Amino acid sequence: MKRYFLMLMVFLGGVSSMGIEMAASRLLRPFFGDSILIWANIIGLILIYLTIGYYLGGRWADRDPRPVTLYRAIAWAGFATGLLPYIARHFLQLAISALAQFDAGLGLTSFAGTLVLFFIPVTLLGCVSPFAIRLTTRDVSSSGATAGTLYALSTAGSIVGVFGTVFVLFAILGTRGTFLAFSILLLAGAIAGILLEAGKLPATRYSALLLVIAIVAALDSGGVVKAAPGLIYETESPYNYIQVIAEGDLRLLTVNEGQAYQSAYRASGGLSGGIWDLFLIAPFFASNTPPRSVLMIGLAAGTVAHEYTQVYGAIPIDGVELDPRIIAVGRQYFAMTMPNLNAIADDGRNFLQTRAGQYDVIAVDAYRQPYIPFHLTTVEFFTAVREHLTPNGVVALNAARTANDYRLVDALAATMRRVFPSVYLIDHPNNANTLLVATRQPTRGDDFRAIVAALRDPMLRTVAAQSLPTVRAATQTEPIFTDDHAPVESLINDIILRYAMGAP
Repeated sequence: MKRYFLMLMVFLGGVSSMGIEMAASRLLRPFFGDSILIWANIIGLILIYLTIGYYLGGRWADRDPRPVTLYRAIAWAGFATGLLPYIARHFLQLAISALAQFDAGLGLTSFAGTLVLFFIPVTLLGCVSPFAIRLTTRDVSSSGATAGTLYALSTAGSIVGVFGTVFVLFAILGTRGTFLAFSILLLAGAIAGILLEAGKLPATRYSALLLVIAIVAALDSGGVVKAAPGLIYETESPYNYIQVIAEGDLRLLTVNEGQAYQSAYRASGGLSGGIWDLFLIAPFFASNTPPRSVLMIGLAAGTVAHEYTQVYGAIPIDGVELDPRIIAVGRQYFAMTMPNLNAIADDGRNFLQTRAGQYDVIAVDAYRQPYIPFHLTTVEFFTAVREHLTPNGVVALNAARTANDYRLVDALAATMRRVFPSVYLIDHPNNANTLLVATRQPTRGDDFRAIVAALRDPMLRTVAAQSLPTVRAATQTEPIFTDDHAPVESLINDIILRYAMGAP
């Protein structure tokens, strides 16, 4: 009976260690995003903590080879897990002002401080498997089978922890509730083990830890995950942390760390004042006739779709957005209910390869701030885009930059020039974005200038006046992004770091 219970705790230790790792990414996402850099830090530090736990667990077991000692360690791991999201909240609040001011030192302190909080629970969970091997090994001739069985149990638990956390716990309990669930699971198992090994009195003492967690959870009012001026709605999805913010008569969508807006909506109509406006002028790089069909890759809450409908009428628009929850938010808070808009929950590249038709304009605005998914930046992607453009079609892409650092823009322009005969750049006055426009047929910038000079629509004239001072043909030839090598995130990380450090 006791042997099987010990094996159950090994399994639960595996469930919890990987579940906590997945929950860590969720805890950090609203403040730092979920880029590959963030994941690398989370996975790397969790592995370091587990490594320390494996080492300490083996030595600890040799010094005190009693099951009750292991169960006490698991109890403290559960207690630390339950407190973690509440303590981390204070560190994460530092990130709000740090990111707003681009304070690299304060931001790093917040990020590192939060991850350090995982040291105690994850290291203690790392002790479980080597401790259990020591307790269950009775004969050196079968020690290999014993170790293999226990590590298999732990790994099976880790598999359950990954899928159960992502597909079940997050959806039902949210982030804090997930940490609480693992805390209760570990504490309940540990208390039961202590009861089996040491009796009622020690088990009762450790039950006080469970009571403390219950009180902390009961007193927590929940509230918003990350406060922001004008916040009117927030939610989490499997893909993003989502906020809707009101600024005067403007409604804004922001996701994850919230250092940029993905959509803007004004009930009275008109231009947004953001990079989305420049997409309106893109068709005239290839033709003097209005577009008749549009594909949006990165629909978000529909800003570009709204503006195209205002200016060009109810033309068919396919809008592809990876996150179904963002589509729902767009419909509820951004009036994204135009009958000519077909909102599709899918990956943009997958849609191109499976269901896309032919379009006069393909607009790509698929940032998960501040990153562009790498597979939407490569020669192979733009080749697929070209195949879905009409003869006079154009592709327009939003790229981030700083006032003086155009390296991402240059790389994207060079890559697009490998596929399209003509590529143009337009800087937005915000000094943070450049629109890249490529045409399927060879075109001339002078023709574009002549076409827009003759425009009569007031919204288009406003955008044309904004565009003409900076419009230019792209001449970049490198670097080239391919599916095999597209270091987009590394490049963006370096741009952010240089900007945060005050580099010109």
